[in-house]
Amino acid sequence: MCAHFGLCGGCSLQNLAPDDYRKHKRDAVLTALARTGLPDLSVEQPFLVPERSRRRAVFKFGKQAGKVVAGFHAARSHAIVDMQECRVLTPALLALAGGLRHAMAPILSDGEKGEVHVTETDTGLDLAFRAPRRLTPALTASLAKAFSDSGVARIIFNGEMLFEQRAPEIRFGEAVVALPPHSFLQAGRDGEAMLVGRVQAFLEGAKTVADLFAGLGTFSLPLARRARVHAVEQDAEALAALADAARKTKGLKPVTTERRDLFKLPLTPPELNRFEAAVLDPPRAGAEKQVRALAASKLKRVAYVSCDAASFARDTAILVEAGFRADTILPVDQFLYSEHIELVGSFMR
Repeated sequence: MCAHFGLCGGCSLQNLAPDDYRKHKRDAVLTALARTGLPDLSVEQPFLVPERSRRRAVFKFGKQAGKVVAGFHAARSHAIVDMQECRVLTPALLALAGGLRHAMAPILSDGEKGEVHVTETDTGLDLAFRAPRRLTPALTASLAKAFSDSGVARIIFNGEMLFEQRAPEIRFGEAVVALPPHSFLQAGRDGEAMLVGRVQAFLEGAKTVADLFAGLGTFSLPLARRARVHAVEQDAEALAALADAARKTKGLKPVTTERRDLFKLPLTPPELNRFEAAVLDPPRAGAEKQVRALAASKLKRVAYVSCDAASFARDTAILVEAGFRADTILPVDQFLYSEHIELVGSFMR
């Protein structure tokens, strides 16, 4: 068990035995489905990602009595747990916590705090600092010197580019995507691979697919090996990165993009009827309006990826009422030792 368990707010279930832990995760999904009147749906045993595989995190840091601490907030507190070990983060992310202590020591004043969003990409660490100070030439030089030899690809500070040694990139299938700052990725490669594999297998044979809440192309780009894909996303920078990667990748079917806020303006049934299948991966709140449009369309296959059991259950009830059946529901435990769970559901009618 991690030395910080019970103090750090990052984990709450690390003390459970393996069988109890799996049951707890699966029961969370079953309970959410039962609350929406769907107690009989088949939920598989969870797929658990390996320890030390989470590739993104938000570190808090601060200077107290001349000492820099870096880690996560303590449970139900704004105190920073000075992280010395972690069974969830990749080794590179854990090492960065130590690097922050060294790098920020000559920069911070006593009582000063900040945070850094870190993503481990295929080309190095992508850092985005948020701190209550202005970026100056002296600060730029200090941070660049501190991190230039630490595997860091890029540093953003309060929205401004500080330096970029290499473009942060990630691979989806055979496509290489250049990440805009503050990009969203699945929490780890193993969980992402399981989600993409399930979606690809379920949508096998579909010649046209709508990818809703497409992000950077996690599903669009692998699916485009065999299907024409229409990717819909509100984030303009993510959508542009997806489109650029699609253009540069040989052997893909056509990928079209559309910038659209699917919460305010979901694709309508007539628009959806142009496709043979759809995949959606909305934020934690789910996608009730878009799901109602899917339910009213003529689509017969929908793959739904979710990071919240409650909103997934609500939206599943809408699809089931419209005549869809849940072919499979797989919990994917990307958020080790926390109460959160990712899901992928396959729906047919």
